[in-house]
Amino acid sequence: MLEVKNIHTYYGKSYVLQGVSLSVQKGTTVAIMGRNGMGKTTLIRSIMGLAPAASGRIIFKEIDITNLPTYKIVRTGIGLVPQGRFIFNSLNVEENLQVATIMKSGGWNIEKVLSLFPSLKGRLSHMGDQLSGGEQQMIACGRALVCNPELLLLDEPSEGLAPLLIREVTKMLIQLKASGLAILLVEPSLNVVKKVADYVYVMSKGIIVHESTPEELLRNTDVKSQYLAM
Repeated sequence: MLEVKNIHTYYGKSYVLQGVSLSVQKGTTVAIMGRNGMGKTTLIRSIMGLAPAASGRIIFKEIDITNLPTYKIVRTGIGLVPQGRFIFNSLNVEENLQVATIMKSGGWNIEKVLSLFPSLKGRLSHMGDQLSGGEQQMIACGRALVCNPELLLLDEPSEGLAPLLIREVTKMLIQLKASGLAILLVEPSLNVVKKVADYVYVMSKGIIVHESTPEELLRNTDVKSQYLAM
């Protein structure tokens, strides 16, 4: 479904992604792990056209999206839950969801999002800046879902959340995976990854240094200590 082929991305003169390749198959969940500052968010931004790759190719459903603008990439069927959420504080919960809705028969709509996040039902009139971090994360996920993507990119959805809310995020990911949605997930918690991911890539200094199943990664103490330990 998604093929990232040897992409190189720069921020000004900073050489961030130094030949990254990975793939996500239909209906699977793939995780990207690594310490902070290793290029994980830049990889997500490159896929979405927010930090365009200087070279290499990004193929989605056999379409070369490498040089497409972000709005066209979304229309191909890729949704993004960005790091930091970036919800609209000047809009209420319902408006935050409405602004992104792309109608699709049998697909995701606001009602279906509220069934996934029932705690938002009583908060529809609350403004974005009146919500907790967990509620903002729910809106960010819901906003991506009402675009009706076939592939969902999530950049550290558990960041800054309390343990109870991290369990809720994990439950959400399991439900989305069960629905058949393909997921590319940046996630620092190996505990979350082992519960939801089919395959894992580990990044360090802009390159992929390891790839395996979560079970194999759990057994690989060298990779965990060298690339994942704080």
